Amino acid sequence: MTTLVIGANGQIGRQVCAIAHRQGHPIRAMIRSAEQRDWFEQQGIETVVADLEGDFASAFEGCDQVLFTAGSGPNTGPDKTLLIDLYAATRVADEASRQGLDRMLMVSAMRAEQPLQAPEKLRPYMAAKFAADAYLRSSKVDHVIVKPGRLTDDDATGRVATSLDETGGKNQISRANVAQALVYLLGQRKIRNHETVLLDGEREIAEALGD
Repeated sequence: MTTLVIGANGQIGRQVCAIAHRQGHPIRAMIRSAEQRDWFEQQGIETVVADLEGDFASAFEGCDQVLFTAGSGPNTGPDKTLLIDLYAATRVADEASRQGLDRMLMVSAMRAEQPLQAPEKLRPYMAAKFAADAYLRSSKVDHVIVKPGRLTDDDATGRVATSLDETGGKNQISRANVAQALVYLLGQRKIRNHETVLLDGEREIAEALGD
């Protein structure tokens, strides 16, 4: 019952790995190079080195679900956005289906379905997320798509909302709260073929996301 975490060395991914490991969820952190291994080994977290722009099929062996929280990052151009946020996500969905994984969880973005309404420099990213979400929905693997709002580095509160109506229009969420919500979802195997917006709010994660 091991979860493969793709994007494990990212800002959300590291927090997911740390929380999941602490709570006893079996996880495997997929990292891009051996140089990234030290932090995970210090935490006692299993790692596998694989590249989203190469062959990563062996990373899935022995896993029964996958969390895709990889991203090309703010300092890359539209080319990497296409290769990572879109194409790699579709390849992961295909591999999850091919190897018979139970579920794929994807970190997307709130309003990804409206990329032309995003600030101009974010439009390629939002379009990539929109297309990746659509591909996952139509794939043969059950899915959970999480759509966080504007990400912050605030501390975790463990309290979230799932709509702008709940927050009075406030559209932000801390990466720490996203990580906590993702770990909760990792353990809720009955939640599938489901999508949710995720924002900082007032409800406990279990209440907001259900079971």
